[in-house]
Amino acid sequence: MKTAILFLLARASFLATISRAQQPVSDDVAELAAKNTEFAASLYRKVASASDDNILLSPLSVSVGLAALSAGAGGATREQLLQGLGLAPLERNGQPERLPQLFQKLQEEVTRSEGLRLYQATALFLRQQAEVVTSFSELVKKFYGADVTKADFGNAQAAKNTINDYVNSKTGGRVAEAVSSLDPTIQLMLVSSVFAQGTWELPFNRSATQEERFYVNKYKVVQVPMMIRADKYYLAYDPSIKLGVLKLPYQGGVAMLVLLPDKDVDYTSIDEMLTAERFLGWVGKLKKTKLEVQLPRFSLEQSYGMRNILPDLGITDVFENTANLTLSSESGLKLSEVLHKVMIDVSERGTGTTSGLGGSSMPPRLTINRPFLFIIYHEATKSPLFMGRVIDPTKK
Repeated sequence: MKTAILFLLARASFLATISRAQQPVSDDVAELAAKNTEFAASLYRKVASASDDNILLSPLSVSVGLAALSAGAGGATREQLLQGLGLAPLERNGQPERLPQLFQKLQEEVTRSEGLRLYQATALFLRQQAEVVTSFSELVKKFYGADVTKADFGNAQAAKNTINDYVNSKTGGRVAEAVSSLDPTIQLMLVSSVFAQGTWELPFNRSATQEERFYVNKYKVVQVPMMIRADKYYLAYDPSIKLGVLKLPYQGGVAMLVLLPDKDVDYTSIDEMLTAERFLGWVGKLKKTKLEVQLPRFSLEQSYGMRNILPDLGITDVFENTANLTLSSESGLKLSEVLHKVMIDVSERGTGTTSGLGGSSMPPRLTINRPFLFIIYHEATKSPLFMGRVIDPTKK
């Protein structure tokens, strides 16, 4: 399956390929990945609790963007950013570059192989009058792949064009519009974009796809294109919360976990119990079995202003007038907004042939025909790259 994932929050251009080969991950990188996974679960739970609709997030991109910003913060502002991200335990006295180096190594791990092509962009946009500290610009470019640039926020249309042109160029035209409107009082804005293309290790046969029912709730049923394939898949079940777990591997050491609650379980209860510990437990319990999988084709597009989300995770100072931001020589600078936009297209497309299972007897069938969650993660580091919830696959 070819997956197109577009994500906007703020990140400087980056094209990489991900291959299937997995190599041992250092203890330090594994510790960072674990902290990022805890933050990912907290962020997902917060967003999910405020919405009854489809959800799509790229939590690792959020972590990278905010960690880059922390390199240009001081005092209580920096401490709070790192605490909110769960990264404070990774700090070492006398080693200011340790955390940036760990993020650099983690991104190298995630982009090591050939199955998932990532086009990324992370940038901090400052108001025209601000003077950027050169050492900060160099550090975030080197370790986080992020750019620091200016936008004329006093002229909202000009600033909008600057940001959209930047994102469009860094994603190869895949994101035409990152922002539709801007407040002229903005001082500093974090914007990120990611476009990813992946190929299923076990692609679906498009000619076998057919319209089937999807039960949004007890009152609403929609017709969706249902993809189908019979093969050997990894499957698990969590009896404590009555949840089925299916692994759909991409080529290149990345996989999607599909989380399907039992029919009598409200998906919101799964949202509330999604933790890093549970995620790692599900991955560890997966067992290969013969299975016929039916999964709806779907596309999602979600946008978030993280300014209203991050304070509930303990990140507040950076948005206040008292923020201590050392990335600029200008005093009184504060972060005005963090833009997060993600798009994903899940379909049958993929390279290679669809072989399926031979023989006359059909394996058990798993039909994903009601609301489900999914996590796309890097297998070697167990890092969630994208997290989402599909309530109605006919809606973006």
